[in-house]
Amino acid sequence: MFTGIVTAVGEVRSVTPRAGDLTGISIACDYRRAELIEGNSIACAGVCMTVVGAGEEGGRSWFAVDAAAETLRVTNVGHWRQGSKVNLERPLKIGDELGGHLVSGHVDGLAALTAREDLTDMARLTLRAPPELARFIAPKGSVALDGVSLTVNTVEGDSFAVLIIPHTLKVTTLGALKKGDEVHLEVDQMARYAARLMERR
Repeated sequence: MFTGIVTAVGEVRSVTPRAGDLTGISIACDYRRAELIEGNSIACAGVCMTVVGAGEEGGRSWFAVDAAAETLRVTNVGHWRQGSKVNLERPLKIGDELGGHLVSGHVDGLAALTAREDLTDMARLTLRAPPELARFIAPKGSVALDGVSLTVNTVEGDSFAVLIIPHTLKVTTLGALKKGDEVHLEVDQMARYAARLMERR
């Protein structure tokens, strides 16, 4: 379980196809080596992944993860290359501050950036959600985009807009987004459960 509050931006060191439809990915980061424990989870651009190895090189820590076929099918992890930047968050611990919203790290789909408006103090991003996910997105509700917890500003059909403050633009990968880019979308769990309850009725 995560909060959608990014704590580091990692850089992909290598991407290696492996047996059994797995892809091995190594990511350099600013976490302390002692924090990178094999078997623990890390949200990588909003995708919950398991650490399968870790180490230090060149004064920087790194960790390795395996991406399975299903992850490659529903995310853009398959497009990561050496040098790709990735938002990172270590899992929530009991007693931690819940600064964003509850995020599972199970990506629902990809949202496409259809417009970007850079304002004086922030940026407005307009994205198109897959039709089957759009019904879970509501004004003032929450979404996670590439692992970043955000409040929905407006909704129109399958499109929704979010406002990104300067701090978030600076410390996450959202600042580099441009029209046409796709990001990992995780809808709010509360909305999903509410919709399911309505269907049952």
